[in-house]
Amino acid sequence: MLRWGVVFQQATLQTDQLPKFEDSKFVCNQFDGKKQVVASVKRSQSEEGINNTIDAETCVCLNLEDLKCFEVVEHQYEHWGVILQNSVAIQPSNPAFPTNSGLTVLMGAPKSGFLEAKFLRPVSQVSACVTSSQRLVMSAYDRDRQLVAQSILPSANLANSDSALHPNTSLSVTNQNICSVSFCAFDGQFTISAFCFCV
Repeated sequence: MLRWGVVFQQATLQTDQLPKFEDSKFVCNQFDGKKQVVASVKRSQSEEGINNTIDAETCVCLNLEDLKCFEVVEHQYEHWGVILQNSVAIQPSNPAFPTNSGLTVLMGAPKSGFLEAKFLRPVSQVSACVTSSQRLVMSAYDRDRQLVAQSILPSANLANSDSALHPNTSLSVTNQNICSVSFCAFDGQFTISAFCFCV
């Protein structure tokens, strides 16, 4: 079972260096030739109009470090063009769910094993790093809720397990008409980091 809690500094010093959000660029760098934007959360009405800076050559990577631990995440990135559902920000204390950069990840909650992202306009590619206690399916849908792409983590990839898959495995889907993506680990628990999408 995934335990929630604050990660203390000594628990993150395994590599003698604190992880930083910038370390997640390896995921966003797979979008060669596109402008990359690190998306901060919207905390005030004065941040209107940011969505206008996103054009057809832009990839947006969510900065989860702006979120508070246990914060329900829904409309914080709406000005960047995405609304999340059944999502909470956590700083995992369970070593089976390590972070790949920073301290904060997303987890499906209150309904365990499910998280959805809806885009305000169609996107062409979505990627995320996932750590899951079970097989996980990332599905992309068009405006009519028809499945257009899918990526699968075939088995659990918890740290310190006998899994052949590393924690924080990158999954991605590509299609010109992605209006939403869902992450589903049937009756399992998972974390998401380095969530990026390209218009």
